[in-house]
Amino acid sequence: MDNSEKKSNASVVGTAMGVLVLVAASVVGGWVACDLWPKEDPKIAPPPQQKPSVAVMPVAKRTYNLPERFVAHAEPVQEVELLPQVDGYIKEILFKEGDIVKAGDVLYVLDGERYEAIVNQRKADLAAAEAEERRSIRYWERMRKADARGVTELERDNAEAGAQSAKAAVMQAKANLIVAEYDLKKTRVIAPISGQIGKTSAHVGDYVSPSKGALARIVQVDPMRVSFPLTDRAYVSWRNARLKGKAPDYRMRLVLPDGSEYHGEGKWAFDDNTMSKDTATIIMRLEFPNPDRLLVPNTYVTLLVDDKAPPEIPCVPQQAVMDLPSGDRALWVLRDDMTVEQRVVTVGEMSKGFMPVYKGVSTGEKVVISGVSKLATGMAVMVVEPTDNDDLNPEYKSPVKD
Repeated sequence: MDNSEKKSNASVVGTAMGVLVLVAASVVGGWVACDLWPKEDPKIAPPPQQKPSVAVMPVAKRTYNLPERFVAHAEPVQEVELLPQVDGYIKEILFKEGDIVKAGDVLYVLDGERYEAIVNQRKADLAAAEAEERRSIRYWERMRKADARGVTELERDNAEAGAQSAKAAVMQAKANLIVAEYDLKKTRVIAPISGQIGKTSAHVGDYVSPSKGALARIVQVDPMRVSFPLTDRAYVSWRNARLKGKAPDYRMRLVLPDGSEYHGEGKWAFDDNTMSKDTATIIMRLEFPNPDRLLVPNTYVTLLVDDKAPPEIPCVPQQAVMDLPSGDRALWVLRDDMTVEQRVVTVGEMSKGFMPVYKGVSTGEKVVISGVSKLATGMAVMVVEPTDNDDLNPEYKSPVKD
């Protein structure tokens, strides 16, 4: 064996010895570490897991009367434009712009001298016609009683025709007098309805006529109508309910543009006679008292419609209801054994902090109103008093204690 082979064998042996020494050192070190590591005392039990704290509230029946909201439009029951029915110069104006006028009030007085003269002329024409009628009748009576040998049939016929013509002339004169008196009467422009009068378009001394347009407009302001659109489906449902005598007794209120609630309640007026083909809605109309004139024509208001005798429905606080990834709504319900379970429920829209529950829980069951993020079905919980942030009813105190 030469020197190179001897060196190679020595190297292999050295490497093997180094590995054995390293393994032995590791074993000894591990044994020492295990011996020095602190050991658990089998007599000391681990601390119990803390139960999650939750606040609960019983499901109770509450008056649920969430109003339905509509965008509504105030409009007058009546409005009229004052048109002069005869022409002439304005002599007097007997109102102030913006006044509340009553039906029958005289508003404008036109110069009536010409119309008075025409009336006097028509009276004179009537008197002359009546005199001619009396003369013609007397002549006809004489001709009728005369001896047949003294008058001819033609003379009798002419006398009778003259009497009839005189009667017709009297009737014509009377008609002309009526027209003249009517024109004289119309020199006084009278309010046909009660309401608020607006700006006048003519003043004292102006010449007016029917062809020149309206003098002013009167708008009835008390009561006031409020109209709103109702969808075709809602209308059919409402109409069927009325036909069956099951329509609810509605309470109808208004919210003014400034957010304040209107003091009066509305009553039913009428529904329109056509449905809009563009919007599939029909216009419904209500009537509201308006003594303070807070409702102004063409104002947009919010109509609130709810029941006068609202039902009582099982309700829960809004914060007890949670949304599931599936799109369902759910509650955590406290069982008798102080564990909780999750239930899918059917709820309505929130009103005054509470939501009605139509399906899923019963009246008297307790639902979790805080601490829901820590729960799992079957988990035992510890019930604590609800805080002001948990409970929307400050008078409620949880009767359940751990």
